[in-house]
Formats: sequence, C-alpha cells, structure tokens
Amino acid sequence: MFKKYLSKLEIIIDWAQSILTEKQFIFLSSVLVGISAAFAVIVLKTFAHWVYTFATYINGILKLSFINSILPIAGLLLTVLVVKRLLGGSIEKGTPQILYAVAKKASIIPRKQMYAHIMTSSLTVGLGGSAGLESPIVVTGAAFGSNYAQKYKLTYKDRTLLIGCGVAAGIAAAFNAPIAGVLFAIEFLLVDVSISAFTPIMIAAATGALVSEIILDEAVLLNFRQQQEFDYHKIPFYIMLGILTGFISIYFTRNFQKTEHFFHRLKINPYKKALIGASILAVMIFVFPTLFGEGYESIKVLAESNPGEILENTLFSSFKDNSWVLLAFVGVTMMIKVFATAITLGSGGNGGNFAPSLFVGSYVGFVFSKFINLTGLTNLPISNFTMVGMAGILSGLFHAPLTAIFLIAEITGGYSLMLPLMIVASISFAISKQFEKHSMDVKELVKKGHAFTSNKDHNVLSTLDTNTIIQTDFLTLSPNDNLEKLVDLISHSNQTYFAVVDSENHLLGIVNFNNIREIIFNKYRVKYTLVKDIMIQPLDVVYPFNSMETVMNKFEKTKATYLPVIKDEKYFGFISKSAALEAYRSKLKSMTIE
Repeated sequence: MFKKYLSKLEIIIDWAQSILTEKQFIFLSSVLVGISAAFAVIVLKTFAHWVYTFATYINGILKLSFINSILPIAGLLLTVLVVKRLLGGSIEKGTPQILYAVAKKASIIPRKQMYAHIMTSSLTVGLGGSAGLESPIVVTGAAFGSNYAQKYKLTYKDRTLLIGCGVAAGIAAAFNAPIAGVLFAIEFLLVDVSISAFTPIMIAAATGALVSEIILDEAVLLNFRQQQEFDYHKIPFYIMLGILTGFISIYFTRNFQKTEHFFHRLKINPYKKALIGASILAVMIFVFPTLFGEGYESIKVLAESNPGEILENTLFSSFKDNSWVLLAFVGVTMMIKVFATAITLGSGGNGGNFAPSLFVGSYVGFVFSKFINLTGLTNLPISNFTMVGMAGILSGLFHAPLTAIFLIAEITGGYSLMLPLMIVASISFAISKQFEKHSMDVKELVKKGHAFTSNKDHNVLSTLDTNTIIQTDFLTLSPNDNLEKLVDLISHSNQTYFAVVDSENHLLGIVNFNNIREIIFNKYRVKYTLVKDIMIQPLDVVYPFNSMETVMNKFEKTKATYLPVIKDEKYFGFISKSAALEAYRSKLKSMTIE
C-alpha cells in the first residue's frame, strides 16, 4: 500500500518538474524535503520520549534504579546487531559525513542513510545511550535532500541546496525553531551562499517546524515558557559565564575526542566493545541517572522553580533539599557527561553531540548561578543562566554562535534574553576559536582536506583533482641533443617548456623557450650547443598526490607558469598555471549556490 502511494507521488512530482521552472521546482522540492525530515524527527523523538517515560514509570513503581542502567546495555548491543546484520557491517556516523559528501562526493549521500540513522539512533538514544538525536536527524534530512535531488537529476548546486534544506528542516522540526534551522544550515554547511538561496532553506525550515508543531506532542520538545526578567546589572556575570562556557567547550571537545579514539583503537569484537562501553555507561547512569538518554527532561527541571527534584530516584534523593549537595551532583554530572557521550558513540552507539552540548550548557549555567547565589555575593536569576549557558556551550562546540543565539531565543518563547545570549555565545565562540581553530565535528575532516571551511579558495581547490589537470603529452629532450632538435620540436608544436630526461625517464632539468630566444636565433650556437648546456633546474616540482591547494601555493611561491610533474621518481608531465586557474573558475561557477 505504501509503495502504491509513493509511486503515485513520484508521478505527480515528475509531472510538476515538467511544467515548473527550475526555481519553482526547487521551492516545491524544499517543501517535500522539509516534510520528510520532520517525519524523521517525529519518529525519533516520540520513540525516545516514550522509552524515557516508560523507564521512569517503572522506576516509580518498583523503585529499581538499576532499570535505567540495563536499558542502555540493551540499546548499544541492539545497535551493533542492526549495523552488522541489516546495514552491511558499517555506518557513517555524525554530521561530518555531510560535509565530506559535499566537499568530496559531489553532494551524493548513500541511500541507506535515509533510514540507517533512524533505526540505530532510536535504539541507542531511545534506550538510554547518553547522546543526542539531532545529529542523526540532520544526517537523515540531508540524505533525503541528496537522494531526492539524485532521483530528479538535479545539478550539484541544487543537490547541495536540498541537503541544506534537509539539515535546516531537521533542526527546525526537532526544536520547533525555524530560524535556528536556517542559521545552522548556513553556519554548518553552506558557508558561501547567496541571499537568493535562503528562500528554499527558509521554506524547508518553516515546513519542518510546522509539521512538527502539528503532529509532535509539545512535551517531547525542549521548550521553556518560564523566564525571569533580564537585568542589565547582571551583565558582568554573563560575561563570566561566557568565559566559563568557552573553556568548558574546549574541555568537552578534547576529552570527547580522546575517549572516542580510545574505543576506536580497540581491535576487539564489536559486541564485546559495545558490552564494555555499555557496562561503564551503566555504572555512570546508576550513580547519575540524568545521564540517561538526551537529558532534556533534567534541563527543564533545572530551569524550573524546584531544581531539587533532579535528585529524586537517585542515590542522593534524601539530600534533595540540600543546596550544596545538589550543586555538587549537577557539577559532577556536567563534567562526566562528555565521557558518557564519548563512550556511547565510541563503543558502537549512534547519536550526536548537539543534545549533550545543550545538557552541559544548562548544567554550567545552573552551577555558576547557583554557586554565586549560595555565596551571598548577589542574587542571579538561575533560570535565565541555565538557558543562556546552553547557547554558550553550543556556540563553543559547533562554532555556530548565530544558531546558538536564535535556538535558545526560539525555544524560550521570546527574545527577552537576546542580549545575554549574544554576550555569552560570542565570548564562548571567541575563546573556543582561539584554542580550537575548527569545531569538534569538522576538525578531523579539515586536517585531511575533506571538508569546506569559511575559506572559499580552499573549498574550491579541495574539490579539484590534480591528476585531471596534468598534461602528459609534452615532448621531451635528452641532455645530449643539440638545439637543432629543439628548434624542430618548437616548429612542430605549441610547447614552450620541455623536460630534459635520461634514458630511464628521470628528470634532469627543463628548457624554457622564452629564456633562450637569443640562442635559438643564432644559427652557429644552435648547431654547436647541447641541451645540457642550457637546461636549468625547475624551481619546484609537483607530485600527483599533491592537493590543488599545494600546487597553487607552489605556483605562487615560484612565480612559474609551468611546473614539471614527478611520478614514481620519474618525469610524468607538466601542469600549467593557466589550466589550473581555468579549472578553478569552472568549479567555482558550478559550486556557487544562487
């Protein structure tokens, strides 16, 4: 039945494509991608919320706090089972794969990514793994956009644009925050986009948020309605919070990567790795139950008037009226959340760091403001600091300050906290950027040249393949040839550069016609001068494995117009600066999203 309806829908879309202009079809496509991403959000969020509610209900009846520890073990083992048996033994996790697809795979994302992350992250996070669902949601939305574009044979620019639509719709639907969705797509993915390209992204984000608003229960979403009035006298404390969240972001980034890499280096059976990681996680959740799942429920508790409720059904429930015990509990949970998330993902689970960043941010804001209040120094609005802290960590981890500012503004139901949000997010971003040049998700990809950055030239050059620009049909000379042969070659070709090679094709030097014009037009010197007497050493050489950015740097350094290419220690050909620039211009034109 589903296939029948899907087939009819495809017929309608085919018909629409035939009668609509290119821009109109993109607008229609952005709506369809937005709806698809929203339904992915609905499935994932509903399942995760249902499991959390069920576990809490069981704990309330049986008073068995270890139930929350058992579920993540089952979740991680089931995730590994699904990956091994249903998904071909591997799955590309996290948002970096989107960046890699755009930079190196012509914005083509495998079809299985449309459902793989829904299946695996629902098991991991839904059953208590200490990670977030936003990253799987974003990847799923991007996969919908990419595969839709492939099916209807859209260009690279349009594929990339629809990937951005899927990303924006996913975030918008997950938080009912369309502006944040648009900004995240721009800051995270489309680092160089024209104003006109905003329209499809805005349509997709609005569609995703609308579908989520209509279908998804508000209790499932992270939102706040209670907030205290902003007092400009507290600005120095917001500045201090911005500094604190900046350094906590660095702490999170570095410890997450160390822990996750540790598990990746373990060369053991995937089930054993999952069991080891899940067992460690189970102990952590047993002592600190708020590490269970996304943790959004505990964020809401901290932002409300009675944060002591967070200690209920924990080993410290008898101290829920003790402010210092509460402060210590929240503080320790805040510091170990990074390890819980890294263990969840490193041992085989699937999820992301978006929710953990909000979790840690809210805890940082709470601890900071609660501690200041307990010292009697002043009276800070704990609810406000709890919410603003989320923007600080989100901005510091993802280097996306605009997304952080508007996301928290939207989920709090207003913009009364705009000024403190701007202060905290910008300071946190500046500090994190000082110590970590790239965001946590992009860092490894950028090192390998597999992701776009804000450097437009780097982005374009990273997509070019040096091998496609090398010219291998250049005529060569031997060192003992006289210049009569050179004159003959010049008269029968357009070459001005010649490689001088030995019998085994090793490069000995080069001859540039423009440097020997006086000799060429002297018949006596042409007859009695050998090539080895006039050849010069190249200023630099290029290797086929060099990136185009490296090649262009060599041209810039040497001021040469041609550079010889060496492959396997032998002469291979020449690369022309003009050909490289032409390839750059052509690629730039094809990549510009208008």
